[in-house]
Amino acid sequence: MNGSSGDYAPITLKNITQNNSDQVGIIYGDVGTTEFKCSATSSLEKNEYVQIHHEVCGFVLGQVDGIERRTNLSIEKAQQMSNGDEVDIEETISAIISIIGYRDGRGLLQVPRTPFRAGEPVYRADERLIRDIIGLQDDIKTGAYIGLLSGHDIPVFMDINSIVQKHLSVLAKTGGGKSYVVGVLIEEFMKHNITVLILDPHGEFSALKKRGKDVTSTRKFGVHPRSYRDKVMEFSPDTNINKDAVPLKFTLRNLDPREILSLTNIRNVRTYLVMLRKTLDYLKSSGRDYTIQDIIDVLEADKETPNGVLVDELEYLKEVDIFASKGTKMNELIVKGKTTIINLRGTPPDIQQLIVNRITTALFELRKTNAVPPMMLVVEEAHNFCPQQGQVASSKIFKTIASEGRKFGLGLLIVTQRAAKVDKNVLSQCNTQIILKVTNPNDLKAIIASVEGLTSGMSDEIQRLPIGVAIVMGGKISMPLIVEIRPRETMHGGESVKIL
Repeated sequence: MNGSSGDYAPITLKNITQNNSDQVGIIYGDVGTTEFKCSATSSLEKNEYVQIHHEVCGFVLGQVDGIERRTNLSIEKAQQMSNGDEVDIEETISAIISIIGYRDGRGLLQVPRTPFRAGEPVYRADERLIRDIIGLQDDIKTGAYIGLLSGHDIPVFMDINSIVQKHLSVLAKTGGGKSYVVGVLIEEFMKHNITVLILDPHGEFSALKKRGKDVTSTRKFGVHPRSYRDKVMEFSPDTNINKDAVPLKFTLRNLDPREILSLTNIRNVRTYLVMLRKTLDYLKSSGRDYTIQDIIDVLEADKETPNGVLVDELEYLKEVDIFASKGTKMNELIVKGKTTIINLRGTPPDIQQLIVNRITTALFELRKTNAVPPMMLVVEEAHNFCPQQGQVASSKIFKTIASEGRKFGLGLLIVTQRAAKVDKNVLSQCNTQIILKVTNPNDLKAIIASVEGLTSGMSDEIQRLPIGVAIVMGGKISMPLIVEIRPRETMHGGESVKIL
């Protein structure tokens, strides 16, 4: 539909015709180029799309921004009704329409430069016009099918390449459905053979291996229950709790002193670097594998060096039992076209941070040398791993991945119920967003400040979103859309929300 670079004639979509049954209102009052009022002659809902014919631009797409029912019912008449009297009530319904625009001959989105005419009919928008103006692509080859455009049942696809290359955030209040939406996205990644690593603090995503339920809405959305067991690998440092997972272990011999210290909570690394290097050199000279206990024994034998803090940290690592003579290799964790779950359920929060730091640091370095395939890194409970206030072991690497990962084919999917507690430098790097219901004022403020294209007025809309409905931006979607998220094909591992 795009014309040549010199063709500026407006696109009117002349093959779209209207009939009286499509009419929903009439323009009245003072009329502008970006907004007008119409009297509603048929049922209209907030956020519904409408189309209006403009004498120069052809059909233009608008959206219902607000609806008001005006009546002649006074307080006196209301009192009469409360006394059982019959009262005639006259009412009119008025809608405020915001103009989205039309496509010119170059395919660019434009807004009319002259007002619409008062008295012009307003019609329910044709699906083809909605698709053309908003830029919705029905491309299952490169798109992730996430749901239906609210009120119009038009499939919404997000561009897979754009998501991976420009980072994505999924934001919602507790119980708002964020993990459910992430499950939908991961199902789409698996369909397109995207390599994925999920950092899963609560073990919610093991359910990707289980077939979902066939509920009524699956037919509306055109999806069918299935399992992705053949696509999923699961590792965990605690296989006593997570029995279906493969043990996740680190090998001491392959770690240098600085890397071992990075697995502790010690901040002043230089103080202990020399003594730990000396200890490891001594153990390596024996030619045999060594354990955390061996390191502790050597340190404790040195009565002249103050190393009590280091010994305490190593004792804690020994209890967590994340080291073995044969550790997990990165080429075991990352397999092209597979989805790997790092199930951290049952692992103490500080050890979770240390493990996440170790894995993500290695992942970033390996992507820089193309030693692992381009991939998507999914981070649940992101506020715990890259907090706005304070520092944790993984803070630095997430800032690096957020700012530099896209250059090396490492996409980032940030998931949180506390947007205000996520490092703003990380959150602002996410150019694609899926925002579900959020009510906390601080989180709303953080979202509006970090997400380009959202206005302060949209905070009210975000607070009113029903469960299972999201505002979607990015992924080659040119404007915020309200989308009914499709049902999961697999089981949902979370317990706080069910979308039926």
